[in-house]
Amino acid sequence: MTTFSRYVALGDSTTEGLDDPYPAAAGGELVYRGWADRLAERLAAVNPDLLYANLAVRGRLMAAIHEEQLEPALAMEPDLASVIGGVNDVLRPKVDLDALGGHMRAMQSALIAQGATVLGMTLPDLGDSMGVARIVSERLAAYNQLIRDVAADTGAIVVDIEREAPQYDPACWSEDRLHANAKGHELIALAAADALDLPGAAEELAAIIASAAPVVHRGRLREAAYEAAWAWNHLRPWIVRRLRGRSSGDGIEPKRPRLEPVASDAGAEREAAR
Repeated sequence: MTTFSRYVALGDSTTEGLDDPYPAAAGGELVYRGWADRLAERLAAVNPDLLYANLAVRGRLMAAIHEEQLEPALAMEPDLASVIGGVNDVLRPKVDLDALGGHMRAMQSALIAQGATVLGMTLPDLGDSMGVARIVSERLAAYNQLIRDVAADTGAIVVDIEREAPQYDPACWSEDRLHANAKGHELIALAAADALDLPGAAEELAAIIASAAPVVHRGRLREAAYEAAWAWNHLRPWIVRRLRGRSSGDGIEPKRPRLEPVASDAGAEREAAR
């Protein structure tokens, strides 16, 4: 097992931590925890001197992750980095998978050339969580294979969520069925920790996968009503933002733009105070 000193996380909403919030601060500020924070806590249990930064911003496309986050990440000289993204691209009407692979390869290669261990990640099949995503299931499978192929070229480690947890667990997803909730982020963190051979991670991962809740089967009318409510509350706002050329990440800054000790994280302090 390798001990890490500087961990930098790059990505979109999954790495920012939606929908796994810390308890709200006194002023009502909402800060998300997520799998990367959870992984950093596990890394800090091995090395209390670990420094951690999280540059991820919700809604970012792969090109924006590359353009906005790679240079600041390299400046921090991490010995561990995670580069996770692509779902925002894959869910759009058109996507250039070769371009996505090029961005991922460039980011992984630059970080590895500087001495970092790099984590990549496959994405779960969202078609199990929302019917509209079934039309991109084949595209998502192709993207996941691209992630594996790029990592084979660069030497990155793949956290293969698609294969680690192939059974859809509704208890791992938030109401929008696009973002993981606390249980889902813990599963991802455990898969990443297992990929890094952290103590106890393999056993905990097996336990959380085994605890998958059964999928609820509704009648046709109830299912149609359920899907209609989801589309109105979650799909409609996403479409409106696309039409207006906006992103959920507009005006959002990275929650942890500098390397800091994990113990100094505001969210961790809130957890400790509970």
